[in-house]
Amino acid sequence: MEKMKWNFLCRKIEAIEENIQNGMEAEQNRKYETDITDVLSETEIEKLPSELFEMAQFDEDKAERISYSNYSYWASTFKNFWRNKAAGILVVSLLVVIGFTLIQPYLPAQRSPFYINNDATTGMHLRNLPPSAEYWFGTNEIGQDLWARVWAGTRTSLFIGVVVALSDLVVGIILGVIWGYIRSVDKVFTEFYNIMSNIPQTLILILASYILRPSLSTIIISMCMVGWLAMARFVRNQVIFMRDRDFNLASKCLGTPTSKIIIRNLMPQMVSVVSLQTVLAIPGAMGDEVFLTYIGLGLPVSISSLGNLVNDGRILMMSPAMRYQLIFPTAVIGFITIAFYVIGNAFADASDPKNHV
Repeated sequence: MEKMKWNFLCRKIEAIEENIQNGMEAEQNRKYETDITDVLSETEIEKLPSELFEMAQFDEDKAERISYSNYSYWASTFKNFWRNKAAGILVVSLLVVIGFTLIQPYLPAQRSPFYINNDATTGMHLRNLPPSAEYWFGTNEIGQDLWARVWAGTRTSLFIGVVVALSDLVVGIILGVIWGYIRSVDKVFTEFYNIMSNIPQTLILILASYILRPSLSTIIISMCMVGWLAMARFVRNQVIFMRDRDFNLASKCLGTPTSKIIIRNLMPQMVSVVSLQTVLAIPGAMGDEVFLTYIGLGLPVSISSLGNLVNDGRILMMSPAMRYQLIFPTAVIGFITIAFYVIGNAFADASDPKNHV
C-alpha cells in the first residue's frame, strides 16, 4: 500500500514538472507581434512621418556623450548652499556689514574714534549724549563718538578673528593630517592633545596675557596657542575614518605619492568639517577677546575693540539713560556671531558630498 502511494506521488510530481517545462517552452516560443493596423487606421498610418520608420544609425559622439557627467563638486556645493534662504540672507547682510566696516573711515562726515568732542560754546566735553541726528550712537563718558568707535572696534575684532581662524586652519590641518595618517606618531600626538585639552583654555589665555605685555599681538598669540586643538582633532578623526578606504588602498597599490593621496583623496572629504570649524573660529575668537577684556586682560583701552566697548557699557548698564553704550556694540557682535554660526552650518551641510545629487 505504501509503495502504491509513493508511486502515485512520483507520477504526480513528474506530471507537474512536465507541465512546467511545457509552459516555459511555450512562453519562449510565443511571439508578441502586434500589427500596427490593430491600433491605427490606414488614414492615421499615412499621416505618420517617414522618419519614424528609418533605421537608427550608430553615432560615436552620441554614444560617448551618454556616459558624460557634468557634475562639479563646488557647483553642487554652492547650489545646495543657496537653497537655504536664511543662510543666503545672512551672507548678504554679513558682507554688507563687513564692507561698510572697512570703508566707514573713508566716508564723508566721519569722526575719528579717538577724537573727544567739545561743546563749541562752553568747551565742555559732550559726555554721554544719547543717540541723535548728529551722533547716531551717542557719545561715551569722555565725549567720543560711539558710531566711529563701534565700527573701529568691529574692524579690530574682525581682524583678530580672521587671523586666529587662519592660524587654526593651517596649523590644525597640517598637524591633524600628520596625526591621523602616520600611525607611528599617533600615540605621541594623542598624549600631547590629552595634556593640552585637560588644561582649561581660559587659564592658558590668562597666563599668556600675564607673561606678555597687553597688545594686539599678545591677544592673537594667546588665542593661536590653543585654538588649533579642536581643528586638529576633527581632521585627525576624519583621516582615520577614511585612510583605509578602498580608493586610498588602491592609490597606494598604484604607487601614488602620500602627498597626492592626502590632497586629492582625503582633503575633499573634509571640506564640510574644516569649513565649519574655520567659520566658527572667527566669532569664537571675538568672544574670547570680549572675555579677556572683561577680566582686565584684553586690549589696552587705547585700542578700540568690541571687547573694550562692551566692558565700558557693562559698567553703565544699570543707568537706563546710558544703556545704549552697551546695546550697540553687543548688537554688532551678536549679529556677527549668529551670522557666522548659521552660515557655517549651512555651508557644512551643502559641502557634504552625500547631500549632492
